[in-house]
Amino acid sequence: MSQIKVTNLTFCYEGSVVPVFENVSFVLDTDWKLGFIGRNGKGKTTFLRLLAGGYSYRGRISGKAVFDYFPYEVSKKQAGQCAWEFLEELKPGCELWRVLRELERLDVEAALLYRPFERLSFGEQTKVLLAVLFSGEQDFLLIDEPTNHLDEEARETVKRYLQGKKGFILVSHDRDMLDACVDHVLVLNRESLEVQNGNFSSWWENKRRMDQFARAENEKHQREIAALKRAAEQSDRWAKQNESEKIGFDPGKEPDRFKGTRSYIGEKTRKLQARAKSFERRMERELEKKEGLLKDLENPVDLKLMPLSFHRERLLFARDLCLKYPGQERAVLEGLSFELLRGERVFLHGKNGCGKSTLLRAVLQAARTDARGRVPAGDPAEEGPKLCDGSLQVASGLVISYISQDTGMLRGTLRQLCRRQELEESLLLALLRQLDVERSQFEKPMEYFSEGQKKKVLIAASLARPAHLYIWDEPLNFVDVFSRMQLETLLLKYTPTMLAVDHDARFRSNVATRIVEL
Repeated sequence: MSQIKVTNLTFCYEGSVVPVFENVSFVLDTDWKLGFIGRNGKGKTTFLRLLAGGYSYRGRISGKAVFDYFPYEVSKKQAGQCAWEFLEELKPGCELWRVLRELERLDVEAALLYRPFERLSFGEQTKVLLAVLFSGEQDFLLIDEPTNHLDEEARETVKRYLQGKKGFILVSHDRDMLDACVDHVLVLNRESLEVQNGNFSSWWENKRRMDQFARAENEKHQREIAALKRAAEQSDRWAKQNESEKIGFDPGKEPDRFKGTRSYIGEKTRKLQARAKSFERRMERELEKKEGLLKDLENPVDLKLMPLSFHRERLLFARDLCLKYPGQERAVLEGLSFELLRGERVFLHGKNGCGKSTLLRAVLQAARTDARGRVPAGDPAEEGPKLCDGSLQVASGLVISYISQDTGMLRGTLRQLCRRQELEESLLLALLRQLDVERSQFEKPMEYFSEGQKKKVLIAASLARPAHLYIWDEPLNFVDVFSRMQLETLLLKYTPTMLAVDHDARFRSNVATRIVEL
């Protein structure tokens, strides 16, 4: 057992005005299974990289732990190679037999190591990198969102591994993963940082009670401040009225007045003024108590959606569907039959590589193919799969709003994105603010956004585009847990027709009206 001590940590990115961390101090234990929780852009990945020695900073981080950071950075050169060729470059001292052992535990074929890395799916790439990470023995692991792109079986395998691991820091927005794997949480609140014993659910319940208490205390202080303000104003009026009577009087109307009463009136005025000042001081103390009460309050704004209503009941219909990509002999998807009705939220479920994203692309392709059988140049469906058997029917005139897994196409500013995609800029920015993206991000090139912020751009763009059908391909990768709950509330309230893929089991079970197994 050893400790990691963080003392007066201060870090700010070059060119940024607002520091990510400022004079932050806390202590962690290397035996803890620590879940790291916070909104996108709050500094979770930055802190892990600081521990791993990726950035220079002010303050001190001390401890004897040897850190290993996930995900590993794969260069363009390495991406063109087979994974077995650059294992040692990713993790010095990495042994191939250990990686093969971990791949087996992840239920992955060893053949993945002998295929060009760039030709693997996102999920397959993640599994290979996790096998490299888990092949170590004594490292203190800094694990940054390991379950993105992973299917449910692989997530369960990662859960089991982490349950048996001695100590690590896990950044994850998967509530089930956090509940299953961690015994402490490190939370980046809106204005503060806290370390707490327990998992996500216990922390969330504590936070819910603290937020409820803060709201009640705030209301009490507001009432007390209002009462003190009224009392101070009344005492001040009385004092001014009394002071005005000190000089000048009518002996006929006030026979008991004489010049000697001036000192009495003056003393009475002084007491009334002192009383008013006392009320003001009490008011200042109440304001001090109130200050900071709501600083960490999570009060997500309800998002809005404008789904279009389609005139037909059935939007999609597939029978004995078989899909494969050009140049490949093996079909990605075979023998699938299903339909999508208006108002349904259908989630596709299955292992990585079973054809979920392929099916979504095929639907896009079928919807956007013109009378000559062509897809518009530059459309996401242009590189889609080919139908080799069966049938896929998409209702004519269907307006589709699509979210891709890949954020790589996000280039330039948000204003330029709105021009390219013909989006209303004010609406997009309003949705991003509701998803807790800071205004300071709006003028930056999107290349500098965190992955979670990029995903929020795709989500906001989809919400800003009225549609009959929303096709979302793993929209929640990298998105913080608070925004996930916002989206749950949105979809349950507006009930859009949806065809989606996501591996967050809790989100899927809360939102889906039907699950199609592939």
